[in-house]
Amino acid sequence: MTTGFDPNTAQNLVEIEKQFAVKAVEHAQTYWNLLEKVDPCNLRLTKLDDEIFEHIKSEFPELAEEPYDTVLKIDEEWMKSAEGKERWRKFMQAYEKKVQDYNFGSLIRTDARGEYDEKNTMFVTRMQFYAYEIARNRLGLNDAAHAKAKADAEKEKARKEKEREAKNKKKKSNGR
Repeated sequence: MTTGFDPNTAQNLVEIEKQFAVKAVEHAQTYWNLLEKVDPCNLRLTKLDDEIFEHIKSEFPELAEEPYDTVLKIDEEWMKSAEGKERWRKFMQAYEKKVQDYNFGSLIRTDARGEYDEKNTMFVTRMQFYAYEIARNRLGLNDAAHAKAKADAEKEKARKEKEREAKNKKKKSNGR
């Protein structure tokens, strides 16, 4: 059943926007958790990682050139420029029928050396996320994020253990 939906005239419904935002945040949290647990050089984000990485190198050779500054730190102005939008649109079209939710919104760290936070996060399409993160993983640029996520998780685990021990100690002293 066709309804004649025109996305250019559609209203922005707050509840739908909130749902998209929640999904994007959940995706970012899941990815950060993966970076904590899996060495980035062994992390596969899709079954097409090899194809996507080769495609990135051919369509965006500047993202795979040493010293890798353009993939390490995303240039948001360039991505949003007319040239950037056109190049990304062409790149993404190749995955329209291959990658589920290829154009769904995702959050990405603008600088691979940092974690997700207000100043280091931007909104991109899922294929842009895959392109950058697959390249970062293959080029070793997520190694620092992996170490940070792992260290943060260990600190959190130690903090919780200390809290648990303090509660147990308090229970024992109250029980006497």
